[in-house]
This record gives sequence, structure tokens and C-alpha cells, in this order.
Amino acid sequence: MKILIVEDEKELSDGIATYLKSEDYVCETASDFNKALAKIDVFDYDCILLDITIPGGSGLDLLKELKANNKMDGVLIISARNSLDDKITGLTLGADDYLSKPFHLSELSARVAAIIRRKNFDGNNFLKFENITIDTVARSASVKNRVLELTKKEYELLLYFVSNKNRVISKDAIAEHLWGDDMQGSNDFIYTHIKNLRRKLVEAAKADYIKSVYGMGYKFSAQ
Repeated sequence: MKILIVEDEKELSDGIATYLKSEDYVCETASDFNKALAKIDVFDYDCILLDITIPGGSGLDLLKELKANNKMDGVLIISARNSLDDKITGLTLGADDYLSKPFHLSELSARVAAIIRRKNFDGNNFLKFENITIDTVARSASVKNRVLELTKKEYELLLYFVSNKNRVISKDAIAEHLWGDDMQGSNDFIYTHIKNLRRKLVEAAKADYIKSVYGMGYKFSAQ
């Protein structure tokens, strides 16, 4: 799951990123309006943590930009402003939740998880595909009630595939989603993760759901 933190207070931004990375989120940061706008125009995020007051513009204008472009990223407004008008404006514009500073990082994480669950998984903790079950809270996967022994990246890859089942996903999209700003150089390493995940699924499910689409990427499908 990939998060964008739009926050100009570096200590707070770094603290949020460190905490969420410890919970296996991929985190990117933007410290001002223009940097945030450049990122949301190009990339998709599972959740955007959005401060209202940022250098160069307003977080609410970024929210308007998201909605004008029909982007489906989840949005959690985090702001020192605690007025009712700000909350109503943010939620009316399409934010999913509002959290006032100061806050506990554990509460922030819980709210992020709730937004992602609502947006991506229809509010469910369990995601199912054929005989595969993914527990998004325990961050585990099983086939016919037998737990799959997956690395963190293999789990995230499986979750991404199942969340986008029957859609062709490019190698670049997979790399950017799983590694974000930490991605460096060639994305050939994706082949290794896909090969290992495919092998484990074939052994457990007796089916190969990961289809290579020549010149385009991969599709996770039962067909």
C-alpha cells in the first residue's frame, strides 16, 4: 500500500513516514503545494495524508484537483486547524476523514487502514479470489486454509494483483506501487518477485493465476 504525506513540517513528516514504513506501507513525501501537485498528477496513492496549510497553496485546492481529475485516492486531512468549517469543507470536497493535530501515530495508522479498507476492499478485512484468502489486518494470505509463506513484498504483490484482478498491469506500475521513491535503476528485480510468488501459488493452489501479457505486463486472472 502506497501513501503520500503532504506536510511541510519535516520532523512530523519524517516521523509519520518512519512509523508507517514500520507497518509496511510505502511512503512518499511532498513538502509544498507544487511538489504535491506534481506527484498526484502522475501517480496514484492508496491514501494521501493532506495538511491544509502548506507552502505555495492550500491542501484543499489539492483536494479539488484530485476530484476534478476523478482520482480515487483516499484522503485523510491532517491539520492544526480544528474549526468545524474546515472539517465540513474538507469532507464536502471529498476527503475521507479528518484528523486534528496533535495526534497519536497509532490513531493515524488506524484511520489510514480504515480508509484503504473502505476504498479498496469494500470495508472488508478479507479479500478473496478463487481459493485464495487475504487477511488485510494480519497481512497474511492462505490457500484452502493453508497459510502461504510469503515475504513482505510477495504479500504486497499478491494484494496488488488481487485488488486489480483481470486488469493488465505494467511492470512500471508494479514497481512504482511497491517501491515508490525507493525504486532505483532497472525494474528487472520484479521478475524475481513474480517468479517466486507464481511458484508458491502454483504449489498451493495448483493453478497459475499470473499471466504474462507480452509487451504490456501482467494480468492476475483465473482464465
